[in-house]
Amino acid sequence: MTDDGVLCYEQPLNERIRTFLRVEHLTARLRHHCADTSAWGRRATLDALLDILNVMSRHDIRGQVSKELELRRTNLSQLSEREDIDQSALTGILTKLDTIAREMAQIPPQFASYQLRDNELLNSLNNRHAIPGGTCSFDLPAYHHWLAQDDEAIDADIARWFQRVEPVERGVQLLLRLLRDSAEPTVEVAERGVLVHNTATGTQMIRVLLDDPGVFPEISGGRHRATVRFMRYQDSQLHLRQTEHSVTFRMACCRF
Repeated sequence: MTDDGVLCYEQPLNERIRTFLRVEHLTARLRHHCADTSAWGRRATLDALLDILNVMSRHDIRGQVSKELELRRTNLSQLSEREDIDQSALTGILTKLDTIAREMAQIPPQFASYQLRDNELLNSLNNRHAIPGGTCSFDLPAYHHWLAQDDEAIDADIARWFQRVEPVERGVQLLLRLLRDSAEPTVEVAERGVLVHNTATGTQMIRVLLDDPGVFPEISGGRHRATVRFMRYQDSQLHLRQTEHSVTFRMACCRF
């Protein structure tokens, strides 16, 4: 949701941006649950951490983010001579890119896989993570014991386990911010609930901003064309149906 209360729906058009959005979602979830120091809050925090480490162990997130940061720095540096560019803002972004790139260089490759393998508690939790109710106290008494430690000790453990994720989190946040800011939304109308839009070459993400609470968009896209189809619930069982009414909304096709 945007600052003005408008719902924003985002559709990535390639696997790299899809992975970045997953990392953003999961790290936001972890930080939300970190504020809850109850045993259930701690469990939710560890569940989010395991999801983050599993995503990062399956994808070379460190390499992808580092490469994208370098590309963005190279492209933005070429704007330093243009008079129509806010040089102060540009310098600030370049400084952030350099800082995060240095932090990323200090992270070992495949750190997430090593952390899941070498930490006995995280390894035990990860092995039972997909089992419904698989982390009960009788399944993992060591976890039950850890949850009973004082808040200071638990917070220190979580901070240590999350330490190498934080530079990746900052890199993903900056890259997604630059991507989102790359295009201004335009007003569009979906006649009878459907819009077919020709996208520019290189479009990486489509954003739909909607203030109609009665419908939501299903977005699909390829290299040259995107389709936005507005759906609504038609009964108490939440069955979906495409709306037959025209929908006015804003859309941005974002690319670096």
